[in-house]
Amino acid sequence: MAAWVPAAAAPLLRGIRGLPFLHHVHRMFASQTEGELKVTQTLKEKFPRATAIKVTDISGGCGAMYEIKIESEDFKEKRTVQQHQMVNQALKEEIKGMHGLRIFTSVPKQ
Repeated sequence: MAAWVPAAAAPLLRGIRGLPFLHHVHRMFASQTEGELKVTQTLKEKFPRATAIKVTDISGGCGAMYEIKIESEDFKEKRTVQQHQMVNQALKEEIKGMHGLRIFTSVPKQ
């Protein structure tokens, strides 16, 4: 049963894409899910020179969709599409069980 919220307050209690704001607050303080840890470990193995890796389950914790932010020298002098292809290839097996993936890649600043 859904909680009652006054109509005027509803927009204030909604987060991105209409998801409840409290869900986002809870995830900020929660530890990584099993899926996030698995994807993070795979990326660390495939990109040992990565200076930053952040994996977030954006499907509400069920593991259907992830957002990945990765910074690595491996991406230097490669186009964005090539960088994303590298991440997709690294996660080839994990992707089979996913609904979607958001990838953000970058090269460390000198």
